[in-house]
Amino acid sequence: MDLDFDAIEKISDYVTVPAGTYLCEIAEVRESTTKNGDERWGLRLVVAEGEFCGRQAAWDSLIFSTRGQVRVRLVLEALGIPTKGRVSLKPEDIKGRRAFVEVRPSEFEQPDSGQIVRRNEVPYRGYRAVEDREDEQHLDSGSAEADTATEARTDALPADPEDELPF
Repeated sequence: MDLDFDAIEKISDYVTVPAGTYLCEIAEVRESTTKNGDERWGLRLVVAEGEFCGRQAAWDSLIFSTRGQVRVRLVLEALGIPTKGRVSLKPEDIKGRRAFVEVRPSEFEQPDSGQIVRRNEVPYRGYRAVEDREDEQHLDSGSAEADTATEARTDALPADPEDELPF
């Protein structure tokens, strides 16, 4: 047997669903800390309906730093968690919750090995509450309807800077 290991492609592809918006469920929450010591929850998002039901859509993170609390609030609101006043939250409080989540492919090179890693990511404002889109089906981001819905959702975002303040 002849093997040419130089010809092996150095790509790890973890993209399991195409780019689009899916009804997703928080299947797992992993607690860790960032390099700066802030608490981080890793969220495993699994597609909850449609053609890709049961497939992992993406991993995403909530970082509980002062800067990260604006995004934490956006995600928690989409998951139906109260975000006014003081809130006590545990990882099990969000496990099993659902929201519409936009995913898109990204890739990066691992510095130590040069390996290219492809995976799905969730944009900053990539979560929408289920109630916000009850009348819509899964929208493939390649369709005209998806582009229109995405523009409409972006236009509907609060412009008031006070809405952007952490808790």
